[in-house]
Amino acid sequence: MFHLSRMPRQHITIVGLLLAALALIAVGCSSSDDDAAAPAEAAVTSPPLAVQAPPTVAPAPTSPPATATSIPDTPTPVPEPEPTVDTAMYEDAPELRQTGGWVNSEPLTLAGMQEEGKVVLVDFWTYTCINCIRTLPYLRVWHEKYADHGLVILGVHTPEFKFEEEYDNVVEAVDKFALEYPIVQDNDFGTWRAFNNRYWPAKYLIDQNGKIRYSHFGEGKYDETELIIREILTEAGYDVSEITTDTNPGPPVASAALESESVSDGQTRELYAGYERNYGTLMSGGVPPYVLHEEYYMAPDMEVMYTDPGEHRNHFLYLQGLWLNTSESLVHARETTDLEDYLALKFVGTSVNAVMSPGVSSPYDVVVYLDDGPIPEERAGKDIMYGPDGSSYIEVDESRMYFLIDQQEFASGELRLASNSPDFTLFAFTFGSYEGGEPARDS
Repeated sequence: MFHLSRMPRQHITIVGLLLAALALIAVGCSSSDDDAAAPAEAAVTSPPLAVQAPPTVAPAPTSPPATATSIPDTPTPVPEPEPTVDTAMYEDAPELRQTGGWVNSEPLTLAGMQEEGKVVLVDFWTYTCINCIRTLPYLRVWHEKYADHGLVILGVHTPEFKFEEEYDNVVEAVDKFALEYPIVQDNDFGTWRAFNNRYWPAKYLIDQNGKIRYSHFGEGKYDETELIIREILTEAGYDVSEITTDTNPGPPVASAALESESVSDGQTRELYAGYERNYGTLMSGGVPPYVLHEEYYMAPDMEVMYTDPGEHRNHFLYLQGLWLNTSESLVHARETTDLEDYLALKFVGTSVNAVMSPGVSSPYDVVVYLDDGPIPEERAGKDIMYGPDGSSYIEVDESRMYFLIDQQEFASGELRLASNSPDFTLFAFTFGSYEGGEPARDS
C-alpha cells in the first residue's frame, strides 16, 4: 500500500489523473443503460463508425512539469469533436508556405495554377497514416481521369513523426504507392497552418478563381467528392461528360462494428506510444491516455522497468520489461535473449497496423503473437512472415506502417509484440473495422 503523503507532488498529480482516467473507463465500459453513463462513454470513443473511420488528429501542444528534456510543441490546437465539411466554403485559398522538397514536379504555386485556369485538389497526408493510405487509390484514379481535364491533385505531405520529414523516405513512399501527381513537403507545417488544418487526411477543392469550394476530412464520401470535382471542372470550362463517374462511396463498415454499444466492444482507437501524445491526453483530463502505467509519466526520455498487470482492456498499451519513452515512441531499452520484454494490447476490429522504424545499424525481427500463439494465416496482415518453427513475425527494415492483422470478421484478440533487439521502436497502432478486412492491403 502506498501513501500519497510520501510521494513527490508531480507523482501525486500523475496518480490522481490516472485514477480519474480509470474512473472514466469504468463508467464507459459499464453495461448499464443509465443515461448518466453516456457522456463518459462518448469521451472515451472516437467519432462513430457509422459513416467512416475518423481522421487522424494532430495533438495539442503540451509541456510536462520538471522534465529532463523539452517536449517539442506541435502545431495545432485542440480539435472540435467532429469535423465538418463546409467550414472554408468560398474563402480564398491561402498560398503554399514554407514548402520543402517536391516530388513528381517542379515547384508550383496556387496562384500560378489559378492563372492557368486549373482546379486544384489539395490533399494533406502523411505516409504512415492508415486513414491517408486508404484514400490513395481514389486519388490515383482521379488523377488518371481528370489530370488532362484541368484537375491538379497536390499532395501536401505534413509529417506526423520525425522520420517522415526525410525527403528520401517520402520519395520511397510516393514510389511505393504509385503516386504520379505533385507532392510537396510541409515539414514546418506552414501550409497546414495557412489552411488552419487539423486532420490527416484532409482535402480542399479550389476552383479556377482560387476559392475553396469543398473540404472533407478523413476517409469516405469518395462519390460525393468526385461529383463536386466534376462540377467545378465543368464550371471552369472543361468537358468531362465522357468520363465515367464512380458511384462507390467507399468500403462498408462491418455490420458488427455498427452494432457495438459499449466502449469495450467498439473498434480500438488509435494508440500512440510516445510521451508527447500520452502526457497531453492525460493532462487534458477528458480522455484516458494510451499507456496506464503510472511510472511512464515520471519524465520523458527515461528508461523504466515495467510489469505487465496481466489483465488487458481494449484501447490501451501494456508493457513488460525495460523501455525508453521518447517524445514520439517507445524503444526497447536492452538486448534480451528469450523475448521476455514485450508490448501488449487487446484490440477489437478487422485490422491492426503498427508504425515502427528499424535500428541504427540493421533491421530486426518482431515476433507477433495473437492470443498467445502464432497468427493464423487467414488472419495475418500482408507484412507477417512465418519462421521454420511456425512463429509469426515481422522484419522491420524501414520506417513505415506495417500490416499485422487482416481478418474477415469484426472480432477481438490479444496481441503481443516482442523482440530481443534494443532497436525495437514502436510509434503507434491503428485499426480498422471494414467489411472483409483491411481495404488498404493493396494500396
